[in-house]
Amino acid sequence: MLAASCCDRRMCVCPGPRRIAIPVRSSRLPLLSDAMPAPAHLFPLIRNCEISRIGSTACYCHHKHLCCLSSHFAHSHFRYAPQKKFAALYRPKEHFNNFIHARDYASTPQRFYLTPPQVNSILKANEYSFKVPEFDGKNVSSILGFDSNQLPANAPIEDRRSAATCLQTRGMLLGVFDGHAGCACAQAVSERLFYYIAVSLLPHETLLEIENAVESGRALLPILQWHKHPNDYFSKEASKLYFNSLRTYWQELIDLNSGETTDVREALINAFKRLDNDISLEAQVGDPNSFLNYLVLRVAFSGSTACVAHVDGVDLHVANTGDSRAMLGVQEEDGSWSAVTLSYDHNAQNEHEVERVKMEHPKSEEKSLVKQDRLLGLLMPFRAFGDVKFKWSIELQKRVVESGPDQLNDNEYTKFIPPNYYTPPYLTAEPEVIHHRLRPQDKFLVLATDGLWETMHRQDVARIVGEYLTGVHHQQPIAVGGYKVTLGQMHGLLTERRARISSVFEDQNAATHLIRHAVGNNEFGTVDHERLSKMLSLPEELARMYRDDITIIVVQFNSHVIGAYQNEEL
Repeated sequence: MLAASCCDRRMCVCPGPRRIAIPVRSSRLPLLSDAMPAPAHLFPLIRNCEISRIGSTACYCHHKHLCCLSSHFAHSHFRYAPQKKFAALYRPKEHFNNFIHARDYASTPQRFYLTPPQVNSILKANEYSFKVPEFDGKNVSSILGFDSNQLPANAPIEDRRSAATCLQTRGMLLGVFDGHAGCACAQAVSERLFYYIAVSLLPHETLLEIENAVESGRALLPILQWHKHPNDYFSKEASKLYFNSLRTYWQELIDLNSGETTDVREALINAFKRLDNDISLEAQVGDPNSFLNYLVLRVAFSGSTACVAHVDGVDLHVANTGDSRAMLGVQEEDGSWSAVTLSYDHNAQNEHEVERVKMEHPKSEEKSLVKQDRLLGLLMPFRAFGDVKFKWSIELQKRVVESGPDQLNDNEYTKFIPPNYYTPPYLTAEPEVIHHRLRPQDKFLVLATDGLWETMHRQDVARIVGEYLTGVHHQQPIAVGGYKVTLGQMHGLLTERRARISSVFEDQNAATHLIRHAVGNNEFGTVDHERLSKMLSLPEELARMYRDDITIIVVQFNSHVIGAYQNEEL
């Protein structure tokens, strides 16, 4: 079934503000299983993920609007903020704390810890690694390989990832996609965007060859070689629809041929914008197949950010739409690690982005455009794919909803019009593209959704990944950050650090190693197994209150090849 009833416990978890519940570097989590007093009868319910049956007091709503919709259209956790009539649904932390502190209980709660093998099993479930051949038949690759991994918080996970080698042009594409209001848009973008980029980069002769092959029924030239984890699936039902839209795009590129070499930056921008336009158009036109019709509407009404890297020799381009990030790990002459930012968040914390939004709308709307650090008081990212509620006119939204399937027409969210909605579109998928020429000291690239960056600073990410890849740990004096530490505690910290160095290679994947630190680090910057176990033991109803989905790709560069490129240019 595509829609879920309100009794589905997974559909009844109210979203709330980001970064709630625990400090980033707290070693003691306020979980029901340990730090907070709770009724003894509650633990079997939590273990069996049945807490929603207790009632609506602890942040689980009994209302039948926004939070009780199908997973495809429900307000995304932490992406959307509601209007006043829905405000009560968006204070889970407040309700949760009121619930757990309502009275003191004399009973002592039991503790439930995962063993190290169980922790590893969870952390490694979605890891993937790929080693790049040094010579791929066209050029020597500047990439040694990449590691990727995902750790869900939402159920199902709303993040997606993609990696592929361009077969008809040079270079490699890698990207992370953070969905909101469901996973439909992120899924579609992760499947389709790289094809649009690859087609945008193709020379005119290759485009003609591909079109002639389609016309004559011959086999097509392969455009991409995908590198996917078995869980990273493709939507087979929509493949024909997606292919027809892509073909229309390359036909237009053939007609518009200028004879000039395609610029990578321009190709990335055109691909992002065209895919978003196709997502919108497919939802407006609909499909005779009821399943596909509902699918394209789900894709359009949900949304996704995207952070994509194209690596060709020493040329690194990062195209970013939204608040996922790209960061370069640089090894300094003394062996230490530093981070170079290769993308900028498109949200209210970016002053240039706020000014861009204001410049695109009348001055009379200046006060209503950004409220509570959200676009129109609702959406956190200021750029995204899909999210047609922030792009279509009110008339178009009503027409599509009224003529759509019953699941859409009966949905409170799809019928809800954002406040102060006068001059759409308010949202764009156009990426910001940054170009960087790789140097021998540039050792790796990290692409990650905001679930990582909410818990770790980029400098810590650079150090942890750098030390993992090289196996060299630059020991810094242990900083206790104002804590009163006894000699016994300090001895314990030193012993733990020594053990951590000797066991660093328990992870065979750099992305897994980074997730381990993101979820398990304590206030001293070391992985605390007890904390890690607690975080990974949370039932799905509670996990999203403590962290977001985390998706990471770590790309390792070949310094010798990059140095050779530089020498050729001298």
